Amino acid sequence: QVQLVESGGGLVQAGGSLRLSCGASGSIFSINAMAWYRQTPGKQRELVAAITSDDSTDYADSVKGRFTISRDNAKNMVYLQMNSLKPEDTAVYYCNADRIYYSGGVLYGDYWGQGTQVTVSS
Repeated sequence: QVQLVESGGGLVQAGGSLRLSCGASGSIFSINAMAWYRQTPGKQRELVAAITSDDSTDYADSVKGRFTISRDNAKNMVYLQMNSLKPEDTAVYYCNADRIYYSGGVLYGDYWGQGTQVTVSS
């Protein structure tokens, strides 16, 4: 039994900062890659940032230089530090893991958390 749970969302003013956290629970041995996605009503979920098990990172152009993704493999957690927030960053942010090795086997493909709301006021 594996779960991803996001936290840290909220309401902030433009130019402010938030740090999102996502924890993977269960008897997890390792996670191949983790990422943050976001989605607004009526739009497709988009990749914000991704990080591999070796800490290689990739960012959407819209957040590059403002957001930083990091992970703690020992704690099975991934973080998204969001600085210089803009109203267009408003979305539900989802934690993602693409491959999870756990006591019951391997979870291939995408595994998602339930999301946390980020609202940035102008």
